[in-house]
Amino acid sequence: MNTFLFVICLVAIVVTADTIQKIYKTRAAKQESDLGTDEAMAKLDQLEERIRVLERIVTESKHDLRREINRL
Repeated sequence: MNTFLFVICLVAIVVTADTIQKIYKTRAAKQESDLGTDEAMAKLDQLEERIRVLERIVTESKHDLRREINRL
């Protein structure tokens, strides 16, 4: 009976350790994903600003357009 109890305890320890390891891996993956999302949002903001500038240039008159192109 002692051997059986030992095997059960050993299996419980291994399963618990595996579960804890999976939890830590999941948390680490989520943090990496959040960092990637922040970088993507920053890049999106930069692109939106560039689009606003281009829209402003296109909608102005030709005289303003030449001046803006020369300024860039």
